Amino acid sequence: MNILVSGGTGFAGKSLTRLLTDEGHKVFILTRNPDKPAKQSVTYVKWLADGAKPEEGLPEIHAIVNLAGESINNGRWTEDQKQKIYDSRMEATDEILRIIRSMDQPPSVLVNASAIGCYPASETKIYTEKSEERGTDFLAKTVIDWERKALLAEDEGVRVACARFGIILGKEAGALPNIVLPYKMMAGGTVGSGKQWLSWIHHEDVARAVLFAIENEKLEGPFNVTAPNPMRMKEFGETVGKVLNRPHWMPVPGFALKLALGDKSALVLEGQKVLPKVLEEHGFTFKYPLLHDALREIYEKLQFQP
Repeated sequence: MNILVSGGTGFAGKSLTRLLTDEGHKVFILTRNPDKPAKQSVTYVKWLADGAKPEEGLPEIHAIVNLAGESINNGRWTEDQKQKIYDSRMEATDEILRIIRSMDQPPSVLVNASAIGCYPASETKIYTEKSEERGTDFLAKTVIDWERKALLAEDEGVRVACARFGIILGKEAGALPNIVLPYKMMAGGTVGSGKQWLSWIHHEDVARAVLFAIENEKLEGPFNVTAPNPMRMKEFGETVGKVLNRPHWMPVPGFALKLALGDKSALVLEGQKVLPKVLEEHGFTFKYPLLHDALREIYEKLQFQP
């Protein structure tokens, strides 16, 4: 297939591009900086810049994956930063819709990024795609509006699947490096109450789930992209300590994180227990269903010593 990807140079996008090319697909990455040399099966296409008309240089596109948006892990959540996070997702999705409408033959599917932040924080509830409760904070509003906009592609005859990502685990980006840093300094411990849920997923399973959604014609609407075994933060931290051979002993009080991170502290102090029911019902198999195995793979080349 010819697959158009926005956000293809980001954390999740790199894993996805690697998988797609390994599977023999041709990837066209939408980017503001298209001067990178084309690689085998990867072409960079200029977008969201003056005079950019990416649709004019594209072949027939069979699927689009929209991962574009300001990272929620960048910097403190000031009002300006929150506006960038929101506006970047709306702008990118508007452009994806414009590209689709300009095509003589629209793609069969749009897989649009989303997040489990649409669900309210809870220490007791379990959320699946059938759960109707929605949060009211900044992240929930962003996710709700993002999905609503992406679903407009259905008016063009495009199947839309919204990938509600959990906490994506990888060595070089995402939330994990910040979680691991205190352990490297021998100061790791429970964050906040430790009772909050962390619905995580290995970055390779993110890529595999997105490709699964592209290939599975019956999968549409929201689908949770989380491992089937979420953990409470205390257990998560203990597992990190075991894998890295580091002690888990120094607690990080919630008030300190709130002072340091402001509203962004909710990413680690609050959480949801989210299960990937749609993926499982459609027959998806996780490569890393258990946190210990996921962390071992991520850090297998590192030799931590006590």
